[in-house]
Amino acid sequence: MSFYNPACSLIDIDGALNLRDLGGMPIKGGVFPYGVFVRSGSLSEVSAETLAKIKEYGVRNVIDLRSDAEIRKYGNPAIDDRDISFYAVSLFLGDPDSDKDPTMNYLKDHLLGHFYIKIVEEIGHNVAEALRILAVADGTALFHCAHGKDRTGIIAALLYLLAGASYEDIIRNYSFSYEYISWFLDPLIAVRENNLKHTLRSDRVNMEIFLNHIDKVYGGDVMNYFDKIGLEEEYIAKLKKKIRI
Repeated sequence: MSFYNPACSLIDIDGALNLRDLGGMPIKGGVFPYGVFVRSGSLSEVSAETLAKIKEYGVRNVIDLRSDAEIRKYGNPAIDDRDISFYAVSLFLGDPDSDKDPTMNYLKDHLLGHFYIKIVEEIGHNVAEALRILAVADGTALFHCAHGKDRTGIIAALLYLLAGASYEDIIRNYSFSYEYISWFLDPLIAVRENNLKHTLRSDRVNMEIFLNHIDKVYGGDVMNYFDKIGLEEEYIAKLKKKIRI
């Protein structure tokens, strides 16, 4: 039985939203190493001091998983930072702030877990590109979206699946996002229309839906999914080496 507590991954840097190391997760043959991959919410509002502390942690690569529209609107201080290699790899092709966005309209009648399935099936080439960047990154790599729970949660889940983490621990890690940043999300939930309030939480059912999809379509083997999206063996091998499996 696992006694994994997602709080072991917290990185205590003021001004950073949902900043967590992927390290500490029980995996096949050990524990996911610290200092390799970091996840977070948007960096758009972080101060120069906060970004400096993130770099002190070892981050030298940033992958922004938000849409082009989000990056244009909110920016990212990592883009122009001379110490950081910045990459934009969108896992959302529209504009989540638009009332007319088809994905946001889809989420009025579907759970986030169904949205995760659409991401991995419809833009798997971008998922593969994000994983390639993580595989060859020199130094600690940080990936993020807006709140660090959905698009970020998909990439984290795939890395944990590759490492052999249990479904229950992956679900626990996913659910922790809302627990950790409810202070930030609750005011947003309060003013969001009722049929979209769920999109600001990280209810465990969403990751259950996603993992059930991996079971049903790919036989529970993430390698079969990687083959489907064209993630080459050389990059998988590099990821395994970083994870130490």
